[in-house]
Amino acid sequence: MTQKPDPMNNLAEPVIELVCYDITWPAQFGAERAMLEAALEQWLIGRIEHVGSTAVPNLVAKPIIDIMAPVRSLEDSTTAIEAAIAVGYVYYPYKADIMHWFCKPSPVHRTHHLHLVPQNSSLWSDRLLFRDELRRCKALANEYAILKQQLAKEFSLDREAYTKAKK
Repeated sequence: MTQKPDPMNNLAEPVIELVCYDITWPAQFGAERAMLEAALEQWLIGRIEHVGSTAVPNLVAKPIIDIMAPVRSLEDSTTAIEAAIAVGYVYYPYKADIMHWFCKPSPVHRTHHLHLVPQNSSLWSDRLLFRDELRRCKALANEYAILKQQLAKEFSLDREAYTKAKK
């Protein structure tokens, strides 16, 4: 059975907490990538990527590993939803027109987000470009950290507003 969190229920949302960079995040991603490569092999058309703030050394972040897996299309990868659920991810049709979105282990306590994204999409390229620019430019990463901290205070109980305001 597919589990679906209620994104409209802010009472179920934990307070947005930013933490200092954890040097174990790349290893945590690596372990998850290996497991996902096996589970999603037939749908993947490229390398699974570590994205989001946990992928940028020394950047404050919510302690959630963001993982982006390349698929040919959303239609071709619909059957991958059940495969991701089988390895512990919870599916929710968040932004279903551009990705298949999952969290793990539960909507309230998230340690991982998985995004199945068409590799030829602007979402795919934009996320990689942003991650790479934050890694390359320390000044930009510092500015982004300040913005994230301000927004985490302002939208401490509204994850969706926090995410939208970062753009």
